[in-house]
Amino acid sequence: MLMASLLIVAGLALLYAGAEALVRGSVSLALRLRISPLVIGLTVVAFGTSSPELAVSVKAAWGGNGAISIGNVIGSNIANVALILGVAALIRPLQVNAQVIRVDIPIMICASIVTAFMLRDGYLGRIQGIILVSGILAYICLSIYLARREKNKSVHGVFDESLPARFKAAWLEPLFIAGGFVALVFGSELLVSGAVTLATEAGLSNAFVGLTIVAFGTSLPELATSAVAAGKNEGDIAVGNVVGSNIFNLLCILGVSALVHPIRATGIHVSDLLVMIGLAVLTLPVMRTGFRISRKEGCLLLAAYGGYIVYLVF
Repeated sequence: MLMASLLIVAGLALLYAGAEALVRGSVSLALRLRISPLVIGLTVVAFGTSSPELAVSVKAAWGGNGAISIGNVIGSNIANVALILGVAALIRPLQVNAQVIRVDIPIMICASIVTAFMLRDGYLGRIQGIILVSGILAYICLSIYLARREKNKSVHGVFDESLPARFKAAWLEPLFIAGGFVALVFGSELLVSGAVTLATEAGLSNAFVGLTIVAFGTSLPELATSAVAAGKNEGDIAVGNVVGSNIFNLLCILGVSALVHPIRATGIHVSDLLVMIGLAVLTLPVMRTGFRISRKEGCLLLAAYGGYIVYLVF
């Protein structure tokens, strides 16, 4: 049990460090190639911050641990909405951009429903993977198109200010990118190995570990980002981080994982999928109340997450 826990902690640390290195190196390279901050923010950064979930799910799928692969995504999406938005709203009520409500949240809800339908038999094949990956490519193109049409200069300023600085030495970029990939590979290996060992020794199912421990661990970067954004009164970033992450999780991570290796998930129940869909749908009326998430609504979201964990335990 102790060794399994140490493997999980070490794996999470490597995943976090790998994602940071990958994002910094990739952003610096993109800036050196004169790619606009807007495109970088919507593609390079979005993919980089989702790389821990991607590495873990691909590794788990390749190793035949489909329950961890899918449980990681489903559990992360549940934690993102109920736990992360709940914590962020408690720190400070979150103002929500109207475009997130009109465009991104409906896409998140549709992606949740489509993915749940695909997973109704507990299997995700390469055909479904192609459909999901096509969906994330379409979403990225739509996001770039809408952002370029945005006349408010402050929106473009957000991308300029949020990107890490470009390295002065060009040779650092491939070093960080390569180092990031290596850390992600080894981190995912340690995390999946530790999770499977923990499940075996503690008599838990792989699905339970994927939905809880692995999902919570890979969601920690989003939790940190949203909490900091809420503290700075940047509600749009906190909410956009969660909604964008959920869309990437479903379309990109599950899609790529299924393309690499078809996934058979045992232990992921219809109830888990319904909770994911229900929380995605719940965000719409919550955010439409004055285009904000209040502390009371944050408490409601946290209570929902606590209730789900209790349901899984008992």
